[in-house]
Amino acid sequence: MKRIYSLLVVAALTLTACNDSFIDLVPEDSYTSDSFYKTEAQFRQAVIAAYAPLRDVLVNDYFTSEMRSDNTIYQSYPSNRGTAYIHRENIADFKDNSSNSYTNAVWQHCYTGISRTNIVIERLTGSTLAESVKNNIDGQAKFLRAWYYFKLVRLYGGVPLFLKEVTKADEAFLPRSSAEQVYNQVISDAKDAVAKLEAPAKFPQSGEATKGAATMLLAEVYATQKKWAEAETLLSTLAGMGYALHADYADAFLPANKNGKESIFDIQFLEGTVTGTTPNPLTFHFLPRSTSTALVTGIAINNSSTGGWNTPTTDLINAYEKNDKRLEASIGIAEGTYNSSDLFTYSAVKNVTGYTPAAGKIGVPYIKKYVHAPLVAVTGSNDNFPIYRYADALLLLAEVQNEQGKSPLASLNAVHTRAGLPDVTVTGQAALRDIILHERRVELAFENHRWHDLVRSGKAVQVMNAFGEALKKEVDYLTPDAYQVTTEKLLFPVPQSEVELNPGVMTQNPGY
Repeated sequence: MKRIYSLLVVAALTLTACNDSFIDLVPEDSYTSDSFYKTEAQFRQAVIAAYAPLRDVLVNDYFTSEMRSDNTIYQSYPSNRGTAYIHRENIADFKDNSSNSYTNAVWQHCYTGISRTNIVIERLTGSTLAESVKNNIDGQAKFLRAWYYFKLVRLYGGVPLFLKEVTKADEAFLPRSSAEQVYNQVISDAKDAVAKLEAPAKFPQSGEATKGAATMLLAEVYATQKKWAEAETLLSTLAGMGYALHADYADAFLPANKNGKESIFDIQFLEGTVTGTTPNPLTFHFLPRSTSTALVTGIAINNSSTGGWNTPTTDLINAYEKNDKRLEASIGIAEGTYNSSDLFTYSAVKNVTGYTPAAGKIGVPYIKKYVHAPLVAVTGSNDNFPIYRYADALLLLAEVQNEQGKSPLASLNAVHTRAGLPDVTVTGQAALRDIILHERRVELAFENHRWHDLVRSGKAVQVMNAFGEALKKEVDYLTPDAYQVTTEKLLFPVPQSEVELNPGVMTQNPGY
């Protein structure tokens, strides 16, 4: 990562001569690090800056947390073997190394967010803001820092723990802390956020982190550590904060319902081209690469350099039960042909259920749940990206209840029956464990949970090796060394640049 420094670092040059005035090279109307962190508005601007790297993490994390799983693959691009394409393909194929640009970007952007939260947290201690204001801002910053570190520790294991604003070069070089130490810090920050933040005052929410978001984060941490009872206690409080399922699955993803009752925490996006908008580009990433996606998006978008990623797998499509409404809401089929440059020409949009290609055409599955045409601009969509939904909370509650030998059926069936399916009536713990994991797969598809769920369940190596064997029979672009999954591959490598910048201190993960 680029070394962590203050958000605002000002070098003031002054010259003196006898009684001459100082020559101040800092404009009088500009802020310095000493003058900025004073008012509530300034602190809120600073905490908004700490949210911004979530978007940067997201555009890289779908490779590390979704394409690393059996949910999605990529569309091969044999006519372009540039490093940018190969690095992304290698993550999905379990062939990545410590120089991979995209796994390294997740590390970098998480630490950018951490740096910004550290500044807010530290500067708040000396502020004169009202206690209620300080609690809210500190709670948001602590939630964000906990989330960034939770993402890091799950992907890389123990990482350096920066908890202070870095103002000197020698403060920027820390050794790796143990995974246990990182988890302890995540828990401490998340507990602080739960204590200081309020539940949503109304729906739709503002998009800021709330007590509900911090509660869900802490519960997921406890579930990852197999602290089932602690997780259950937290998850059981969310209904009392006003969260609930939408009547229809697809409604949870409508831009009109952003930050609604099913949303516990989303990454915020705003479509448009004017200054201040932050459109979501992922809609285009998840479609077949083409010079025009108009049949799907309602507007002629050229995604020939950005598309072809996160394509739903046949394995996932076949995993949906008959009559599961989530299949049609989540996945569509783009029908057409590829040209000699490996670009797709769309000829029709089809339903995924029972699909058979027309003569001379091929059908490419695409993620439909984030496509709400017509789009208004070629820069991106208005869709938020869900980090935590109430359906996720219910299924996690079912998981932790089942692990304690309690019945998870009420929580499980609340999600299952919304999809138009009959109640689950199975009672055996082992069978329910598989059912809940399956339910999480189809309910939370393309929300970057699947890889973490497989690792938490202890099934990642088994599932991904079996998936790789089947996929090699289905597609022709995988090499024999693809999908050779071992326990060492449950973690990603520490960026090589970090090892080289901090030799003898920054150790590499085994297998890399």
